[in-house]
Amino acid sequence: MNRLFILITLLTSSVVFAQDVIELPSSSTKVIVKLAFKNGSICDPVGKEGLTNLTAALIAETGSDQYTKSEINDLLYPMAANYSAFTDKEMTTFTFAVHSDFLDEFYDIFRGVILNPSFAQSDFERIKSNLEVYVREIIKANSDEDFSKMALEEQLFEGTRYAHMKEGTISGLASITHEDVVAHYKKYFTSKNVLIGIAGKYDQSFLSRIKSDINQLPGLMPNLPQLGKVDMPNGIEVQLVPKPNNLGTAIFTGYPIEIDRSSPDWPAMLVVNSYLGEHRKSYSKLYKLIREQRSMNYGDYTYIEWYEAGGSNQLPLTGFPRSQNYFAIWIRPVQTAISLTSQYPELAGIKIGHAHFAMRMALNEVERVKNEGLTKEEFDLTKQFLMSYMNLFVQTPGKQLGFLMDSKFYGMDNYISNMTNAISKLTLDDVNKAAAKYLQVDNMYITMITDQAEAQPLKQSLLTNAVSPMTYSNVVRESLGEEIFKLDKQVESYSMNVKKVDIVDPKELFK
Repeated sequence: MNRLFILITLLTSSVVFAQDVIELPSSSTKVIVKLAFKNGSICDPVGKEGLTNLTAALIAETGSDQYTKSEINDLLYPMAANYSAFTDKEMTTFTFAVHSDFLDEFYDIFRGVILNPSFAQSDFERIKSNLEVYVREIIKANSDEDFSKMALEEQLFEGTRYAHMKEGTISGLASITHEDVVAHYKKYFTSKNVLIGIAGKYDQSFLSRIKSDINQLPGLMPNLPQLGKVDMPNGIEVQLVPKPNNLGTAIFTGYPIEIDRSSPDWPAMLVVNSYLGEHRKSYSKLYKLIREQRSMNYGDYTYIEWYEAGGSNQLPLTGFPRSQNYFAIWIRPVQTAISLTSQYPELAGIKIGHAHFAMRMALNEVERVKNEGLTKEEFDLTKQFLMSYMNLFVQTPGKQLGFLMDSKFYGMDNYISNMTNAISKLTLDDVNKAAAKYLQVDNMYITMITDQAEAQPLKQSLLTNAVSPMTYSNVVRESLGEEIFKLDKQVESYSMNVKKVDIVDPKELFK
């Protein structure tokens, strides 16, 4: 982490007001301003799911009382400046970035976008239409991995305000009017519901202007909705989502855990999680077992909190603090039967690809870690890795600022430094106790986006706990050692506590 002087101005009140500011002054000529509103998709009215994200997107993509969006783009181009909006379950963040030489000119645009968005009807219709197409078609056709994650959350958080994805539902978006957006902006994007963050080369007079202007937003304190109770499933419930001629099965699993970044056991679970499946890291155990040793796919990871845009980001983003987390396993697509048989004549006749076996391999390892824990060597190596690795999360002032602002959500001062310090003090016993306490394999939701022809055979295999032998091509089989086949034999009949398997038409999701 860069050695920067960090000044954090925090009020003692438990309520976030516009005067609450997190400052990160530095010699960097790039100035970053973040406005974090505590609203998020949890604030979407029932029947208008997607309203918060649509409102934020429209603010960022429409004009102001002075300029159209096209005029703003023209003005920003020579400044190399930009701004964007990001909505998650409980927070919406606007990020503005500009070179300090253009700060005054940029501020005129910044101020208008936040205080006086035009909410042009044409922009509203365009953005709403794009979101409707995304929810109805694009997420289901473009990325099975993202599709599996959103479908899993809809199932895991059913009956709560986390259930729908931030983009909304098909019916919810259809019901949203232009008037709804304007009213939502006035109700939830208020001066008493925002945290200001600023990083880079600026003076206090500039910050004072921001605070003064933010106080011109409506002065209401929104009545933020409660999430609702998130229930643990009774047994393993599987959702199979078939698509025609699908060459891979994308798998995402989850069960709720009652800890977050502020919890005493969080540092220990960071070590457990990193050992099992650190995001996009090849040293982790599931990666080695499923990808490296068996060439089944291109990544296998675990999570104890939401990881935004995991397919395109090696390091975590900020702006998604959540009060409810879940333990998740992400098995990136494994081959279906149609894929395997089309490539390898020696596998002709198989009806099920690698999905059942891969799921068994993952659960077998999670259960082993729960029961046996890490060895001293595994603990030392993982602990040392994490203490260095987490510093990479905050390589830029913008990333540092984002993590400091997320820290505020959890009542912490500096998540990264707090965690590296806490991890340094962990013992092997601390970590293994946390693994035993929070890991389990008997009750969870599993979503698989799979091939249409495979759905029914896979359902029967899961429901009956049928033996699911690993199928290798001849070339791969010849390169493997006996220890691989020995574990395969054990895993192929691993008993999963499957109580329910539903085959769900993609059209039935996100309605």
